[in-house]
Amino acid sequence: MKIAVPLASPDQTAAFARRLGAKLDSGDTILLTGDVGAGKTHFARALVQSLLASPEDVPSPTFTLVQTYEAASGTEIWHADLYRLGDPSETDELGLVDAMDQAICLIEWPDRLGDLRPHDALDITLTATDADLHRILTATWSGPRWDTKMTDWTT
Repeated sequence: MKIAVPLASPDQTAAFARRLGAKLDSGDTILLTGDVGAGKTHFARALVQSLLASPEDVPSPTFTLVQTYEAASGTEIWHADLYRLGDPSETDELGLVDAMDQAICLIEWPDRLGDLRPHDALDITLTATDADLHRILTATWSGPRWDTKMTDWTT
C-alpha cells in the first residue's frame, strides 16, 4: 500500500508524526528515508516527543547512532541514525535487530541495514519540493499490521 501527502510546513510534518505516534505499538518499525535536510530527524523528534510522559530533549542520534527513550506506556523507543555505519553487521553491535522486535523503532538511513531491513516496517520517505520548507511524505507498507493503522492517518 502507498500514501503520498504534501506537507506545507515543519509544523504540518510534526503533526503527521504525532498522529502516527498515537498508533504505534511495541514491534513497530518506521524506516525514514530522504536526503540530508529532508526532515527525517524533525519527523522522528516530533513522534518521540508525542510518546513521552513528560517533555524531554530529543537530539539527533547522528553521532551516538542510537538514542533510547521510554514512552508513557512503558514501551521502549529507539531512534537510530545509521548514516555513519559502514556495514550492516554493525547494527548487531547496537542491539537494533532485537529492538525492532520489542520496541518502537525509528531508523534514519535504513539503506545501511542491508539484508537486516525488516519486511514488515513502515517506510516513510520525505522529499523536498521546489517550494521552501514544503515536503512530500510518501508512506509505503506491505505488512498487514499497518493496514488498520494507516486507514485514517492522513484525514
